[in-house]
Amino acid sequence: MFDQYRLKPGDTLKSVAKKFSTNESTLKDLNNIYYSDSVRAGMDIIVPKNTNTYFSYYTIESGDSLYGIARRYNINPELLASLNGLEMDDFIYPGQEILIPKSEYSYYITKDGDTLDTVSGMFKISKNKLLDNNSTIYLQSGQILVNKIR
Repeated sequence: MFDQYRLKPGDTLKSVAKKFSTNESTLKDLNNIYYSDSVRAGMDIIVPKNTNTYFSYYTIESGDSLYGIARRYNINPELLASLNGLEMDDFIYPGQEILIPKSEYSYYITKDGDTLDTVSGMFKISKNKLLDNNSTIYLQSGQILVNKIR
Protein backbone atom coordinates (compact mmCIF):
# COMPACT_ATOMS: atom_id res chain seq x y z
CA MET A 1 0.00 0.00 0.00
CA PHE A 2 2.96 2.35 0.63
CA ASP A 3 6.56 2.65 -0.52
CA GLN A 4 9.53 4.63 0.68
CA TYR A 5 11.00 7.20 -1.68
CA ARG A 6 14.29 9.06 -1.29
CA LEU A 7 14.02 12.65 -2.48
CA LYS A 8 16.40 13.59 -5.28
CA PRO A 9 17.87 17.03 -5.95
CA GLY A 10 15.14 19.19 -7.47
CA ASP A 11 12.26 17.09 -6.08
CA THR A 12 9.37 18.99 -4.57
CA LEU A 13 6.28 17.60 -2.87
CA LYS A 14 4.35 18.65 -5.96
CA SER A 15 6.66 16.78 -8.37
CA VAL A 16 6.74 13.66 -6.15
CA ALA A 17 2.95 13.76 -5.76
CA LYS A 18 2.58 13.84 -9.56
CA LYS A 19 5.02 10.94 -9.95
CA PHE A 20 3.00 8.77 -7.56
CA SER A 21 -0.46 9.89 -8.74
CA THR A 22 -1.38 11.59 -5.48
CA ASN A 23 -1.43 15.15 -4.13
CA GLU A 24 0.74 17.28 -1.87
CA SER A 25 -1.62 17.22 1.09
CA THR A 26 -1.64 13.41 1.13
CA LEU A 27 2.17 13.37 1.17
CA LYS A 28 2.20 15.93 3.97
CA ASP A 29 -0.25 13.87 6.03
CA LEU A 30 1.63 10.60 5.46
CA ASN A 31 4.94 12.12 6.48
CA ASN A 32 3.90 14.65 9.15
CA ILE A 33 5.24 17.47 7.00
CA TYR A 34 3.83 20.88 7.82
CA TYR A 35 5.67 23.06 5.29
CA SER A 36 6.40 22.02 1.71
CA ASP A 37 9.70 23.88 1.73
CA SER A 38 11.02 21.76 4.62
CA VAL A 39 11.77 18.77 2.34
CA ARG A 40 15.24 18.32 0.86
CA ALA A 41 17.24 15.90 -1.25
CA GLY A 42 18.25 12.73 0.58
CA MET A 43 15.16 12.71 2.80
CA ASP A 44 13.12 9.49 2.82
CA ILE A 45 9.37 9.93 2.64
CA ILE A 46 6.44 7.55 2.47
CA VAL A 47 4.47 7.55 -0.78
CA PRO A 48 1.42 5.61 -1.94
CA LYS A 49 2.43 2.45 -3.79
CA ASN A 50 2.42 3.12 -7.49
CA THR A 51 -0.32 0.85 -8.80
CA ASN A 52 1.30 -0.06 -12.07
CA THR A 53 0.46 3.03 -14.04
CA TYR A 54 2.31 1.79 -17.12
CA PHE A 55 0.44 -1.46 -17.85
CA SER A 56 -2.91 -3.16 -17.55
CA TYR A 57 -3.34 -6.92 -17.45
CA TYR A 58 -5.03 -9.26 -19.88
CA THR A 59 -5.85 -12.93 -19.31
CA ILE A 60 -5.37 -15.07 -22.40
CA GLU A 61 -8.52 -16.76 -23.65
CA SER A 62 -8.88 -19.79 -25.90
CA GLY A 63 -8.17 -18.81 -29.51
CA ASP A 64 -6.11 -15.71 -28.63
CA SER A 65 -2.86 -14.91 -30.42
CA LEU A 66 -0.32 -12.17 -29.80
CA TYR A 67 -1.23 -10.66 -33.16
CA GLY A 68 -4.94 -10.66 -32.31
CA ILE A 69 -4.39 -9.13 -28.88
CA ALA A 70 -2.05 -6.49 -30.32
CA ARG A 71 -4.63 -5.61 -32.98
CA ARG A 72 -7.42 -5.41 -30.34
CA TYR A 73 -5.38 -2.95 -28.22
CA ASN A 74 -3.81 -1.15 -31.20
CA ILE A 75 -0.21 -1.89 -30.18
CA ASN A 76 2.80 -3.28 -31.99
CA PRO A 77 2.81 -7.11 -31.68
CA GLU A 78 6.63 -7.16 -31.33
CA LEU A 79 6.39 -4.71 -28.41
CA LEU A 80 3.66 -6.81 -26.79
CA ALA A 81 5.80 -9.93 -27.07
CA SER A 82 8.96 -8.20 -25.81
CA LEU A 83 7.24 -6.61 -22.81
CA ASN A 84 6.07 -10.05 -21.76
CA GLY A 85 9.39 -11.83 -22.35
CA LEU A 86 7.98 -13.71 -25.32
CA GLU A 87 8.99 -14.37 -28.91
CA MET A 88 6.33 -13.91 -31.58
CA ASP A 89 6.15 -17.67 -32.19
CA ASP A 90 5.96 -18.62 -28.47
CA PHE A 91 2.92 -20.56 -27.34
CA ILE A 92 0.42 -18.67 -25.18
CA TYR A 93 -2.26 -20.51 -23.26
CA PRO A 94 -5.68 -19.76 -21.76
CA GLY A 95 -5.43 -18.37 -18.25
CA GLN A 96 -1.96 -16.89 -18.82
CA GLU A 97 -1.79 -13.25 -17.76
CA ILE A 98 0.16 -10.75 -19.86
CA LEU A 99 0.95 -7.05 -19.62
CA ILE A 100 -0.80 -4.67 -21.98
CA PRO A 101 1.04 -1.35 -22.40
CA LYS A 102 -1.09 1.73 -21.75
CA SER A 103 -1.45 4.13 -24.66
CA GLU A 104 -0.32 7.26 -22.81
CA TYR A 105 3.24 5.90 -22.55
CA SER A 106 5.96 5.00 -25.01
CA TYR A 107 8.23 2.09 -24.18
CA TYR A 108 11.78 1.06 -24.91
CA ILE A 109 13.56 -2.18 -24.05
CA THR A 110 17.23 -1.52 -23.44
CA LYS A 111 20.02 -3.17 -25.42
CA ASP A 112 23.72 -3.63 -24.71
CA GLY A 113 25.56 -0.34 -25.16
CA ASP A 114 22.62 1.93 -24.36
CA THR A 115 23.39 5.06 -22.36
CA LEU A 116 21.19 7.69 -20.73
CA ASP A 117 22.04 9.95 -23.67
CA THR A 118 21.00 7.46 -26.35
CA VAL A 119 17.77 6.44 -24.59
CA SER A 120 16.73 10.02 -23.73
CA GLY A 121 17.54 10.97 -27.34
CA MET A 122 15.34 8.14 -28.60
CA PHE A 123 12.44 9.42 -26.48
CA LYS A 124 13.36 13.04 -27.40
CA ILE A 125 13.41 14.08 -23.73
CA SER A 126 16.06 15.26 -21.27
CA LYS A 127 18.01 12.81 -19.13
CA ASN A 128 16.32 14.29 -16.04
CA LYS A 129 12.87 13.62 -17.52
CA LEU A 130 13.93 10.04 -18.32
CA LEU A 131 15.06 9.59 -14.71
CA ASP A 132 11.79 11.10 -13.43
CA ASN A 133 9.72 8.67 -15.53
CA ASN A 134 11.64 5.58 -14.40
CA SER A 135 12.29 4.88 -10.73
CA THR A 136 15.38 2.75 -11.40
CA ILE A 137 17.54 2.61 -14.52
CA TYR A 138 20.22 -0.07 -14.80
CA LEU A 139 20.78 0.15 -18.58
CA GLN A 140 21.23 -3.60 -18.72
CA SER A 141 19.91 -5.40 -21.76
CA GLY A 142 16.19 -6.11 -21.49
CA GLN A 143 15.10 -3.39 -19.04
CA ILE A 144 11.79 -1.71 -19.88
CA LEU A 145 11.95 2.09 -19.80
CA VAL A 146 8.91 4.32 -20.22
CA ASN A 147 8.11 7.86 -21.23
CA LYS A 148 4.79 9.57 -20.55
CA ILE A 149 3.61 11.05 -23.85
CA ARG A 150 0.31 12.66 -22.78
